[in-house]
Amino acid sequence: MTIETPLNLCIINGYPKKSRRALDIASVTQAHDLYLMFLRKMAPNSKLDVMFIADPETELPQGDAIWDYDAYIWTGSNLTIYHDTPEVTRQIEFSRAVYEAGVPQYGSCWGVQMAALAAGGEVKKNPNGREWSIARDIILTEDGRNHPMYTGKPGKFDGFIMRLDEVTRIPEGGTLLATNEHTRVQALAVKYPGGGEFWATQYHPEFTLYEMARLLVARKHYLVEEGFFDNEEQVEQLVAEMTELSQNPDNAALRQKLNVGDDILDDAIRQAEVHNWLTYLVIPTKEKRSVQ
Repeated sequence: MTIETPLNLCIINGYPKKSRRALDIASVTQAHDLYLMFLRKMAPNSKLDVMFIADPETELPQGDAIWDYDAYIWTGSNLTIYHDTPEVTRQIEFSRAVYEAGVPQYGSCWGVQMAALAAGGEVKKNPNGREWSIARDIILTEDGRNHPMYTGKPGKFDGFIMRLDEVTRIPEGGTLLATNEHTRVQALAVKYPGGGEFWATQYHPEFTLYEMARLLVARKHYLVEEGFFDNEEQVEQLVAEMTELSQNPDNAALRQKLNVGDDILDDAIRQAEVHNWLTYLVIPTKEKRSVQ
């Protein structure tokens, strides 16, 4: 799984400052740190920077400076991408600028919505409600089975998720790669006309079982309010079981009870999309640019 090629990667944290503080209070790992933790192992020779794009004081690269990075990675966010607010619109405008510059992009959750909307697609509230904790039975489309992002990935798998919205219109140049019963667009690849590519998933390859358990703690009020649990104590019981399994992944009884397989627990399977993006899009783009 190790990528030896040195890369300059920028991780774009889509959360506003207030929300990042709330995650700290809830002892939830920040979205960019989830990527940093596994990218330091996956691409140990790479330079990893973090951009807090929702903060108005953050200066965004422009023009040729966008190419200071070999690629950009979009984290999740608790913002709503179809809300016309400066902290949202500046993100969309920057993603479009990266598209136009031709620099590769990858994203999860907020990232797949960014991939679609910045290229002319559409995002709306999912009529099926929140998809939370684990997205079940994600199935690769025929295009997905033939796409390099899914090299070595099972044709059906589960993935971590926590979101209320979904991509409702795929933009020009976009290809649906994965789907499930709850959310039609679980993964998308977009080739921007005359520009770069954006590979993205609605689910979260960067999460672990432990980190999703921590996020459930932060979201337990909403999970009860939306009717998934009768009370917060039930959420806490599930959190305890998920935490226990994260620490003892060979516990067969608990794996069966929680319906958790290797696609959730094995880093190589769960993180394959990011590894493949680096291998089959980012590195070839870097090499092509170096000989121009």
